[in-house]
Amino acid sequence: MEFKTLPHSPELYEYALTHSLPLDDISRDLVRETHEALGPGEVTMQVSPEQASLLTLLTKLVGARTAVEVGTFTGLSSLSIARGLPADGRLICFDISEEYTSVARRYWERAGVDKQIELRIGPAAENLRTLPAEPHLDLVFIDADKVGYPAYWAELVPRMRPGGLLIVDNVLRHGYVLEPRNEADRAIAAFNDIVAADDRVEAVLLPLADGITLARRR
Repeated sequence: MEFKTLPHSPELYEYALTHSLPLDDISRDLVRETHEALGPGEVTMQVSPEQASLLTLLTKLVGARTAVEVGTFTGLSSLSIARGLPADGRLICFDISEEYTSVARRYWERAGVDKQIELRIGPAAENLRTLPAEPHLDLVFIDADKVGYPAYWAELVPRMRPGGLLIVDNVLRHGYVLEPRNEADRAIAAFNDIVAADDRVEAVLLPLADGITLARRR
């Protein structure tokens, strides 16, 4: 099979960003604050600029009105999703950190989307079970603890309406899905097998950023 994915130099990456939907001042300030306040290991939990723009575009493309995010961190991904929702759209965010999400709350308010976002603090797998059981979700973004991915998937797929979109981040683990180093790597490798074998969805794994899976509910 022909290998077509280009290696990304800093110059090529910058070129791609300048030819994509740009981040606005609020999102750029959020990126800057996150990078200035947190260490390198924590900063990697924030989605990349191109992922943020993609989330907004995908939310609009599927006409999402009801969305769920698992793993909010400082709020760039949730802000991006909320901006793709209509005025009466709703995003429910699940996270365990009051500290990180306090940053997110400030930027949601600044962007004027805070009334559309509900934040639920606590164990995500447990809290997801409080959602209505019937298929009603239009869009889901999963970007939380990697060991929890199979549990989140199991709770969310049955709640997706036909044609709904699930988006999952960090599915390549910097390439370590091929030779797992730790429990998180092994969990993602196993999760990817679960998705590939799940006949309830049509899925594609893209080598974007640290790997992102798009799965459409049949």
